[in-house]
Amino acid sequence: MSAQTSGHNTMSVKLIVWRQKGPNEPGRFETHVAKGITEHHSFLEMLDVVNEELIKQGKDPIAFDHDCREGICGTCSTVVNGVPHGGQERTTLCQLHMRKFKDGDAIYLEPWRARAFPVVRDLVVDRGALDKLIQAAGYVSCHTGGVPDANAIPISKPDSDYAMDAAECIGCGACVAACRTARAMLFAGAKVSSSQPFPRDRSRPGARRRHDQCDEGVRVRNCTNHYECQAACPKGIDVKFIARLNREFHKALFKAKAGTFTPIGE
Repeated sequence: MSAQTSGHNTMSVKLIVWRQKGPNEPGRFETHVAKGITEHHSFLEMLDVVNEELIKQGKDPIAFDHDCREGICGTCSTVVNGVPHGGQERTTLCQLHMRKFKDGDAIYLEPWRARAFPVVRDLVVDRGALDKLIQAAGYVSCHTGGVPDANAIPISKPDSDYAMDAAECIGCGACVAACRTARAMLFAGAKVSSSQPFPRDRSRPGARRRHDQCDEGVRVRNCTNHYECQAACPKGIDVKFIARLNREFHKALFKAKAGTFTPIGE
């Protein structure tokens, strides 16, 4: 969208942006002014306008992550005025529009503020810790061959609805960035709950593995019950999935002590 869009009032906002050339470089805040912005600009389009001006001036553009810009991938991970994704309920940063702000507003932009997400450059972070958390669940053993009929394994409506609610998680990491102790309880709980109600090989200790991952990247244990994770989640993932994660974890521990199954890798 052009900054010179006719027929719309324009505004200017002051951006205080975190700039950092690399993970081992010192960072600092820089001030930039976004001019000629309309209420119809999305937040990322506003950053595009700023970067165009910086490039014209021979300066380095602000590095930020994005992909689909349709609110379904969660790549646009940035803290806006202290809140992941900008604070509009169930909205990713790419779907946040400048009508939420006023002419002359000062907007602070920072990367995800969690040790598990090291800064790559400016507002771009490495969220690979979430991938490791998913991999920690091991693998699913199943028969290969032709695709089974959709109705071959009946799934109750409550179970399917419950799993679909959990499967809405897009893995953006906002829950970790919002948590006062940077824990991934909501993310891990959603991933476990999206498959837990379905028939499967229950000897695979997915919940236990994800809990045991706490010291290898993002932390999982000991939710502090502030519920900031749910408030910041752009998909509204409910904290009830954290309770499901804890139940499955303790069930897996009990079975392991009783010798019901042998955990993967042991």
